[in-house]
Amino acid sequence: MNPSNPQVSIQTELGEIVLELFPTQAPHTVANFLRYVDEQRYQGASFYRSVRLDNQAQSPIKIEVIQGGLGMGDHPAKLPPIALETTAQTGLRHRDGTISMARLEPNSAQSEFFICIGDQPELDYGGRRNPDGQGFAAFGRVVQGMEVVRSIHQRPSGGQTPPIQGQWLLEPVRIFSVNRV
Repeated sequence: MNPSNPQVSIQTELGEIVLELFPTQAPHTVANFLRYVDEQRYQGASFYRSVRLDNQAQSPIKIEVIQGGLGMGDHPAKLPPIALETTAQTGLRHRDGTISMARLEPNSAQSEFFICIGDQPELDYGGRRNPDGQGFAAFGRVVQGMEVVRSIHQRPSGGQTPPIQGQWLLEPVRIFSVNRV
């Protein structure tokens, strides 16, 4: 852990997750995430999606992550989308505990983030999870609380909302606060 890197605490109803962010490698993505944190924009946020090997039958490329934030739709606290900092640019990789920005298309990430369970190379630049091959913007890692992440990952999921059928947590995990440490 680099003491000059910012740390963020996510307090959930299941416990605390502490993140170390990498502003040198992913400056724009870290700045965006910290703006949400510093402006308390994650009020009312939750972890609402768990992608497991058993709930992505429609995808030939399997991954394992939990996703959180303000939700996939419109929300008044969302900021404009940011440019995608690919792992080819940052040198970061989607390893166990990596936090990264969720997106649909390049340059569309806003508030939604995910945490990797196990190494997920298909989420890196050149990976096959997204047809565009651009991957996702990794920007930090869990330094404390992976047991909380794994607990969220194992919660019951279901629901039939396309395109991620079966991955919505039946009971989202509330996020009480997201603050710098």
